[in-house]
Amino acid sequence: MSNDRHVPVMLQRCLDMLAPALQRPGAVVVDCTLGLGGHSEALLERFPEARLVALDRDKEALRLSGERLAPYGDRATLVHAVYDELPEVLDRLGIPEVDGVLFDLGVSSMQLDEADRGFAYAQDAPLDMRMDQTTGISAAEVLNTYPAGELVRILRAYGEEKQAKRIVSAIVRERDKEPFTNSARLVELIRDALPQAAKRTGGNPAKRTFQALRIEVNHELDSVEKAIPAAVKALAVGGRVVVLSYQSLEDRIVKGVFAAGAATTAPPGLPVVPEKYQPRLKLLTRGAELPTEEEVAENRRAAPARLRGVERIREDVL
Repeated sequence: MSNDRHVPVMLQRCLDMLAPALQRPGAVVVDCTLGLGGHSEALLERFPEARLVALDRDKEALRLSGERLAPYGDRATLVHAVYDELPEVLDRLGIPEVDGVLFDLGVSSMQLDEADRGFAYAQDAPLDMRMDQTTGISAAEVLNTYPAGELVRILRAYGEEKQAKRIVSAIVRERDKEPFTNSARLVELIRDALPQAAKRTGGNPAKRTFQALRIEVNHELDSVEKAIPAAVKALAVGGRVVVLSYQSLEDRIVKGVFAAGAATTAPPGLPVVPEKYQPRLKLLTRGAELPTEEEVAENRRAAPARLRGVERIREDVL
């Protein structure tokens, strides 16, 4: 598995957005989604005075990134953790506040490229989809054991799949004959279950179901809902959080947390807004920024990316 073909998404923009917060000696930056270490390596390179803490729930990603980041010695601390465990990780490392936090949400290139992980619908593989293969239940177990109503809910909520009922009734019928183990059978079943019109739009018809299963298996939205506010809370004044998301559900959560922090909480009609009601955050992006056409041409995985950033402009006042 070579590192060189992994192109970090919107790398330059992420670095530029974090730069004002990471120039000072001893600045601490957290890469909450280490993956293959592309963003982390660039952060260590661009900010030679900064210290990096990097999290990943995938042990294989940590091993590969550990080799890649070894030249930076003790400037890089790699931790096996889910990003919503950020407060506990910082506490354990004795770091009271940080200057920058980067999230690159979604599935890492390595997980998509390793056929036997079952994330990709383009190749046959065991239906696993766990980002941390040491814990939790696999996608196959979800498909084979969840009640039909729960599967419909997951496909609708996490995959935004309009044909959820049709797909689930086919899944339930087929799993009674033989439990699901591999992705190719599921892809074929989805193709057969969908009406012609639904197959003509939006790429591979299995895409939304696979996204829904992945989110369910890895509790991704729960993690994002906890992690983004935790990252904001960990920021020093002047510190910045930058988030790359790849689907509307995640982007909506990020947008909500950032907008709430950037709004005044004062009751309407006050002539002067007291400190405790002033916004704690300043938005660094107008809406979500998108990758350039050149970048998408170079790296097709950048296509759905949405980038948002905020700066902490004042302390929480109790």
